[in-house]
Amino acid sequence: MKSFENKVAAITGAGSGIGRALAQELAVRGCHLALADVNADGLEETREALAAYGVRISTEVVDVADREQVHAWAARTVQAHGKVNLIFNNAGVAHAGTVEDSDYDEYEWITNINFWGVVYGTKAFLPHLKASGDGHVINVSSVFGLFSQPGMSAYNATKFAVRGFTESLRQELDMARSGVSASCVHPGGIKTNIAKTARMNDSMVKVTGQSASAARQQFNDQLLRTTPEKAAQVILRGVERDSRRILIGPDAHAIDLMLRLLPVMYQRLVTASMRLAVRLAPRPKKGSEGYEAE
Repeated sequence: MKSFENKVAAITGAGSGIGRALAQELAVRGCHLALADVNADGLEETREALAAYGVRISTEVVDVADREQVHAWAARTVQAHGKVNLIFNNAGVAHAGTVEDSDYDEYEWITNINFWGVVYGTKAFLPHLKASGDGHVINVSSVFGLFSQPGMSAYNATKFAVRGFTESLRQELDMARSGVSASCVHPGGIKTNIAKTARMNDSMVKVTGQSASAARQQFNDQLLRTTPEKAAQVILRGVERDSRRILIGPDAHAIDLMLRLLPVMYQRLVTASMRLAVRLAPRPKKGSEGYEAE
């Protein structure tokens, strides 16, 4: 896909962050938009911000974990716009906690959104992308779809799953030569609300030496460096180049290099660094969140 002008793009998670930035960047390029989010207020803010660009915009509150909602949205998108060329399966959530201390319902919650939401979005829109004759599936994974880290098993599992799903899909599309392609996106730390809305439990004190709230704040302050606007530009450039894997941010490129050099040994490095972080972390005061009685 060499141009987005007069194309139609569907975007999940369009009420904020990367989804909103993608919508704006595509609108600048003359692309019509079908926007979805579970947050009606955020979705309306995005629509209002794009009203001056002169492109057709449809919005719909959609829970990507609900298969029927996603398929109905795909059908209504084609009815409203006449076609659809791109689906950005961008909506996602985060969870942090040890395997031992995380509940089954926490794994189910994140899997339903991060993985099944991508599967539903891909399958609901794929026939319409093929009908357009010029389509692209863009599935957002994470750097945590490239490497694993203690305390992130649920998030790692879903993002590795998105990567595997998308890479298999891309090979099938290459074989079919249907005019549709697929890319998997691996953002590093992006300045979005994902850390603030992440579900964390206090088993993270075993991993980071900090309470869940302290770990959340540190992650938000120190690791989220790339802007959503920059992320959107990189993603669209990757689509134009028909890239199989799209890395976003210097941290993502550094992690990719580390994995090429140390595909297995990296686990020992991560474990050693996390142990050091626990030793150096200030001990929670008695009565504070994350305190463990002796």
